[in-house]
Parts: sequence; C-alpha cells; structure tokens
Amino acid sequence: MSFDPSGYLLGPDDGPDLWFLDTRMSVKAGADQTGGAFTLIEWSAPAGFGPPLHIHDHEDEAFYVLDGEITIDCGDHHWTAGPGDFAFLPRKIPHAFIVTGGPVRGLQLTTPSGFERFIAEIGRPAERPGLPAPAPPDIPRLIEAGTRYGHQIIGPPMSVAPAE
Repeated sequence: MSFDPSGYLLGPDDGPDLWFLDTRMSVKAGADQTGGAFTLIEWSAPAGFGPPLHIHDHEDEAFYVLDGEITIDCGDHHWTAGPGDFAFLPRKIPHAFIVTGGPVRGLQLTTPSGFERFIAEIGRPAERPGLPAPAPPDIPRLIEAGTRYGHQIIGPPMSVAPAE
C-alpha cells in the first residue's frame, strides 16, 4: 500500500505481520502510507523479552501499552508501564525495556517514519498466528543494519530484578 492523501482504513488483521527478534509486529502505517511522517506498529512480545540498550539517532519512539507490563529505562528515568500507560522515548537518549508482565501487547509510534524498514530487514514475515520461537538476537546483524538506519546498540538487554 502506498501514500493515499485521501486516507485509508485497516481492520484488526490488516497490515504486514513480521516476526522481529522475539516479537510480532503488525505494521499499520509507515513511510509509504504517511508520506514519511510516522510509523505505527501494533506489537506483542513474551514475558522476559527486551531489546539491547540502544539509541535512535533520527526517530522519537513512543509506546502505548494495551495489555501486560513493561519496565523501561530511558536515560536517567526508570518506569513501569501497564495497560493505558504511555511512554515517550526521545531520540538520542539511550533506552531499553523488558516485558515484566507478559505477554505484552501495545502500540509503538516512531516519528519520522522508517522503523518499519529496519524491522522488515531484520525480521521475517510471520509464518503463523502468535509469536515466533524465542531465539537469541543476532547482535552483529542488528549493529550492521542499525548503522544504516541510525540505531546504535550500546549495551545488553535489561534483566528482570530478582524477587526479594
């Protein structure tokens, strides 16, 4: 689908579904649909999932949690977000998250668009409903592709704090 200045509507099951790392991402809008303005993704991930600590050089990123819970580090901030919570992660600030109550389902907004191209390059079309089988991330591949998209991997994923 390409940019349509008169608008468009997608149903709940519409949009390309990708398995990216251990997540499922359904791209609802990207550069081709928004004229480069933003990317909107509905995503889900299992408990314990978290991307490596990273920086976006060109994009602001935001999460709206629909189900489940994530713990987020963004610069000096540390938050826990659950259903109905919104987190804004500005560009150029190191951030990571981990699913602490999962599975989680949420909306991810990046502006300007382009994140959908990164996940399409690293991920693969979802082969069935649900999440992919868990697998360790291919860090060299993430670093190499991230360089082209202005994403810097700067540390490991977050870990869940042990229960006291």
